[in-house]
Amino acid sequence: HRVINDSFLDARNREALLKGLYWTARVALEGLLIAIVVGMGLAIVMSQARWLERSIWPYLVAMQAMPILALVPIIGSIFGFDIPSRIFVCVIISLFPIVSNTLFGLLSAERGQHDLFTLSHVSRWTRLTKLQLPNAMPTIFTGFRIAAGLSVIGAIVGEIFFKRGDKGVGILLDSYRSRAQFPQMYGALILAAVLGITVFIFFGWLGNIVVGRWYESTRKNG
Repeated sequence: HRVINDSFLDARNREALLKGLYWTARVALEGLLIAIVVGMGLAIVMSQARWLERSIWPYLVAMQAMPILALVPIIGSIFGFDIPSRIFVCVIISLFPIVSNTLFGLLSAERGQHDLFTLSHVSRWTRLTKLQLPNAMPTIFTGFRIAAGLSVIGAIVGEIFFKRGDKGVGILLDSYRSRAQFPQMYGALILAAVLGITVFIFFGWLGNIVVGRWYESTRKNG
């Protein structure tokens, strides 16, 4: 009850939390959109040239394994210590599942299907858009769903490290913790969890629609 009273029923704290939620959601979504564009682009290029896959993949794995704390000075020196750096942290954290799931989906088409396209002498673009991308849709949206949750985590982590600019949920969490305002801190945690669950559910819903329509069109064409 104290969490609800102090966090959501108190007008000043509620306003601060909702404003923080807005900035965290904005940073997370902007970072996620950039990660989707970059990640899908990388995966498509890697699927068309296997030597590029062998060259790029180790760096992606290393970037995924590297702790953000070690990158803070580098990110700050390049982007500054405010919102652009928070967005970059979201991109780093959410990029890998998009690349890996998209690449796996693009390479998972059956050999027999590839042979049919080869016999038809179609272009690489046609093979990509008519075979590989439709076949990869289920795994692509699985990657989006994972990355969506990670982007929220990335936004909060980025706010803890890069405090300049507007206050998001991460900055509020750190501030409430340092001042031992635990009800407000738990209220901020609840909002962060709701945001993460919301984007996760949204991409699951969107994936079901897109994949369902593709399967339906495939069944009718078949």
